[in-house]
Amino acid sequence: MKNRTWTSLLTASLMSLTIAAQAATLLVGSYTDGQSQGIYRYTFDTKTGQIAPTPLQVVKSVSPSWLVLSADQRQLFAVNETVNGQVSSFSVSAKGEIKPLNQVASRGDEPTHASLSRDQRYLFVANYAVAPNPGGSLVVIPVAKDGKLKEVVQKLRHTPSKVNPERQAGAHVHSLVLSPDGQHVYACDLGADKVFIYRYDGASADHPLSPAIPAAVDLPPGSGPRHLLFDAKGRHAYLTLEMSGEVVMFDVKDDALLERQRLPLTERQDAAAKASGGLHLSADGRFLYVSNRGTANEIVVFSVGKDDGQLSFLQRRSVEGDHPREFALDPSDNFLLVANQKSNQIVVMRRDPRSGKLGETVQAFTQDAPSDLKFIE
Repeated sequence: MKNRTWTSLLTASLMSLTIAAQAATLLVGSYTDGQSQGIYRYTFDTKTGQIAPTPLQVVKSVSPSWLVLSADQRQLFAVNETVNGQVSSFSVSAKGEIKPLNQVASRGDEPTHASLSRDQRYLFVANYAVAPNPGGSLVVIPVAKDGKLKEVVQKLRHTPSKVNPERQAGAHVHSLVLSPDGQHVYACDLGADKVFIYRYDGASADHPLSPAIPAAVDLPPGSGPRHLLFDAKGRHAYLTLEMSGEVVMFDVKDDALLERQRLPLTERQDAAAKASGGLHLSADGRFLYVSNRGTANEIVVFSVGKDDGQLSFLQRRSVEGDHPREFALDPSDNFLLVANQKSNQIVVMRRDPRSGKLGETVQAFTQDAPSDLKFIE
């Protein structure tokens, strides 16, 4: 009888561990102009690729369009993408429960992106700013040890290229990405056709960022740089050009970006089909996934050269929706989730880790205006 009881307890424990291993926590940022209330926390099954139908938690926040987790995943930051933008801070418990901490002004309009310094002391925020005057900016916000945000200590502006009189009359900082060693911040400015490079000095309380040498990377006139991504070793980097609908591959040398490749994301020539968005590498670094919005609405898949990092076209896959604002690979790397902002869905696609190709759609999950996806592991 004792043996049976012990066996039953052991079986129950193993089943519990298996279920826990299959479950991941998915955070969804969104735009709240419609029915969405802010940040949603769901359970995601890494075995089946299913998002649980009922959220674990809904955190009310105004248009938290981009989410940033601290290194220990116990703090969460969100940009509130509105005119007179805000940035919000939250704590995350061991069980994943999210609680608001505080909110500060971003000192700019429509913040679209943020990243956290490697030492966790500063949050770098990109104020995109739709209106050309005064245009976009980069701001630096100190983060206290308890996760609360302090007021902006540094604000930087760039000169627009004005190549496109409608979209580049002002600066539009779209993203801020740290180098793998945490020593530099790369600012992609769609309005300037440049990626600006800054040195980071965490000991300088008033001016943590200063121009690097070289201070910027020039991109083709009217191309509109959007998002930048480094590989794990920091030897190569990849950049989406939103307005020209391209992806660029760089070698990284002494923190400078040396262009090696520039590839189109679509064969169509009409401007409406060119709207490059996010990009992500697979966990093993062998494949690059890039979203193209507009009338294309696709994920484009490339294989990555093992030694030279160069890209080779592999697949073009419909997102089965409208405006893939962002996407994410799940912790198992077996699924790719797409936030289709304008069709109000998160589409989950099966992924083959060996070939890198995207397969069947396993779920089309209803979610109002999703804009960003992050996993807590």
